[in-house]
Order: sequence, then structure tokens, then C-alpha cells
Amino acid sequence: MNQSRTGEFYGQTNKTINLEGITLTDTVYTHDRVDWHYHENAYFTFILQGNVIEGNKKEIYSCSAGDLLFHNWQEPHYNIKPEGFTRGFHIEIEKNWFDELDFSTSNLQGSMKIVNLDLKFLLHQIFRETKADDLTSQLSIQSLLLEILSEMLQEDKTQSHKNPVWVSEINQILNDQFSDHLTLNYLAKIIDIHPVHLSRDFSKYFNSGLGEYIRKLKVQKSLQLISQKKQDLTTIAFDCGFSDQSHFTRCFKEINGITPSQYRKILFG
Repeated sequence: MNQSRTGEFYGQTNKTINLEGITLTDTVYTHDRVDWHYHENAYFTFILQGNVIEGNKKEIYSCSAGDLLFHNWQEPHYNIKPEGFTRGFHIEIEKNWFDELDFSTSNLQGSMKIVNLDLKFLLHQIFRETKADDLTSQLSIQSLLLEILSEMLQEDKTQSHKNPVWVSEINQILNDQFSDHLTLNYLAKIIDIHPVHLSRDFSKYFNSGLGEYIRKLKVQKSLQLISQKKQDLTTIAFDCGFSDQSHFTRCFKEINGITPSQYRKILFG
């Protein structure tokens, strides 16, 4: 089985940044299929554009722009790239980086597809920092990366306690219907709990209020559409359930720190 060394991915590398124990790579995938292989470092894969399918010993993930994967070192997997342009952003972390920070990784084993929206937005921030390339970029990248890893460990502890059934039900409904006009009574009725219960306990499991979480889902969807470069921002705003482009811009900037047009410029140069 092939082993990929630091900074080595199957494609055309646009840019590589080497920090102290961290390597960031922006890669266009050029292989339709990559057979079973593993990497010498733990790493994140963040899909910037296009689609990719990844399989490991336990699961198969279908990923599109905005999706985020984490792999522990030497975790075997394979990749299939559907037809079309696909681009990925990778953050490799050497073992000595964890060791020097006395950061335990015992609960970060295997491969996983990360669904936490806040972690995806933090990855967006790291990608943007690679474009800033100023004197504070390295510090910012390291700080953001530690924030992501710490949140993953905290999330792992939380998930060891079984969540109520309604948590997965409401998450599925919101992911399917986030662009619709949703009401509290409708959501409470469909999952069969009291509206007060839903309002009170939602943030306990989703790390944000109900309305804020829906806005995050809309912005997440917009990132995927922006990456396709097929629609103007007004069309994207309506497709994602925003009332108009100005509302879309306000929400996007509040969550990502930049406007949709600024992000599009960073993504496409």
C-alpha cells in the first residue's frame, strides 16, 4: 500500500505553506481514482470546489464543496473523483506538533466526516489566512487549528452521552428544509415536543440558537454554490432562502467575517 509523505497529494499543487509542524496544501485533484493508501501525518481535507468520494474500512463519504474530513495518521482510504473540477485544501499535522503542545490525540482515531458547522467555518478562516500571508498569519492559523481540535475533543466527550431522539430528527429536518419558511410551532409539532422545550434545549445540542443555526445552514449552502461559479450572488441568496442579497451579505459577513463577493475573489483569485 502506498504511503504519501508530507505535502504529497494526488493532483496538481497550487500552493504549499510549511509552518512549524504544520503543512497546508491547496491541490487540484487530477486522478479519477486513487487506490488504497495512507498518509504519514494526521490531516484535514476541506473540499473547496467540486466533489469527491472517499472510502475507508468502515464508511464511504460523498463530499462536495464545504465538506470537511479528518484522518488520523496511517489511516488507509481510497478516493474517487466524479467528473468535473475538484479542489481540496489540506492541513497536515506532524506528530511532534501534538507532542510539543502536550495535546492528547487518543480520541481522534480513524477517519471521520465532520458535520459541525462551526468547525467548517473555522476551516474557511484558516484557508483565508493562507491568502493574507502577513506577519500574523502563522499565529492565527495555529490558534484556529487548536480551536478546531479542542472543539473536536470536547464534542467527542459530549457525544459519549446519548442524545434525545429529537436532536437527530430536528437536525435532519433543518438540513432538508432550511430554505423554507419554518416556524417554531411547525418544527415542535413535527418532532412531537413542546415549543418551549425545543427553544430552551436546542442550543444545548447545537451550540447556537435555532434561528442562528438555520442561518448557518443557509450560509453553508451558499459557500457550495459560490464555489461552482455558475450563479450570481442574487440568485444564490434566493436559492439559499434569504429574503434578498443585502440580507444574505449581512448574514454571510456576520458568520464568515467577509462578504460573499470577497470570498468569491479569494477562492478564484
